[in-house]
Amino acid sequence: MELCQDLDAHYIDTVAEPWPGFYDDPKITLSQRSNYALRERVLDVRRKRPGGVTMVNCCGANPGMVSWFVKQALLDVAKATGVTVSAPKSREDWAALMQRVGVKGIHIAERDTQRAREPKPRGSFINTWSVEGFVSEGLQPAELGFGTHEKALPPNGHRHDFGSGAAIYLAQPGAGTRVRSWTPTAQAQHGFLVTHNEAISIADYFTVREGGKAVYRPTCHYAYHPCDDAVLSLHEMAGNAWIRQRDWKILDENEIVDGVDELGVLLYGHAKNAYWYGSSLSIEETRRLAPYQNATGLQVTSAVLAGIVWMLENPNNGVTEADEMDFRRCLEIQLPYLGPVFGTYTDWTPLVGRPGLFPDELDKSDPWQFGNVLVK
Repeated sequence: MELCQDLDAHYIDTVAEPWPGFYDDPKITLSQRSNYALRERVLDVRRKRPGGVTMVNCCGANPGMVSWFVKQALLDVAKATGVTVSAPKSREDWAALMQRVGVKGIHIAERDTQRAREPKPRGSFINTWSVEGFVSEGLQPAELGFGTHEKALPPNGHRHDFGSGAAIYLAQPGAGTRVRSWTPTAQAQHGFLVTHNEAISIADYFTVREGGKAVYRPTCHYAYHPCDDAVLSLHEMAGNAWIRQRDWKILDENEIVDGVDELGVLLYGHAKNAYWYGSSLSIEETRRLAPYQNATGLQVTSAVLAGIVWMLENPNNGVTEADEMDFRRCLEIQLPYLGPVFGTYTDWTPLVGRPGLFPDELDKSDPWQFGNVLVK
């Protein structure tokens, strides 16, 4: 990015990807090995050299597209709950609206049901997108934007001693951390709390500060149920002390027989409980819209396309996060590639069906405490 500044060249990526040796460096702390730290390093570029040629950071499906979904979902919930608002013009306006609507938190709630023709071979890692990328982020500490409504840090939870303070991390891998969440097709599900940039940037973007102190911030984190082959691959890898299988494969469109990648945002804790808004893109629709990739790939590449168009239309914006882009313009470009995009309300909370047959530590006074969401 610094080189692009020197060359006056536009830049875009889908993740704050470090140079080799960062993800598995045993000599640095968990805090330093986090996406929180990576984001702060990117923001340092902007702090040192503000303005200049536009460089878009973390603009894929997630992070990226989901930040645009959050804004549309927030406007939907505001309208449904009778909160009158003109179109927010600034980050501060968006954060104030989120606070007025009463959103306690946001899940990046995803369920991938794409299914391969052949079953997963033993000793291999199968996924619908980058195996190397998924394993790398899965072995970083689990991270989440930590809201002001939360009463206590979760077990193994730690704060960072630098940066915005918008997020915390758990002293355990995201690939081994599960959370309760909800998507329209799967309904209630357990997802993995894999670290992602948007969990931090969204929580930071929607923070309301008074006198430099955060008085409102939503909790935000990924709740990801990958395809069944990837779940089995993670289970197999965990049993081998998190050493990745030697063989790996990304499923292409010819190997997938059916399924969808249902990816959206779940805004919860407001007057209508919870609202999911997102894309439900099938492999069949993907083949029709843009061949040679699967549904997961098209959700990512179409977001990159939207980011490139916005970048060229706004060429001198400096380092820019997806949360700061014109969500309407970006979605206008991307929507034709996302299959059905819709919103739906749900009465589900993390307390539904609990306690069951075993003792369960619950905070019934607030269903949306992260302690109720985390699978212990």
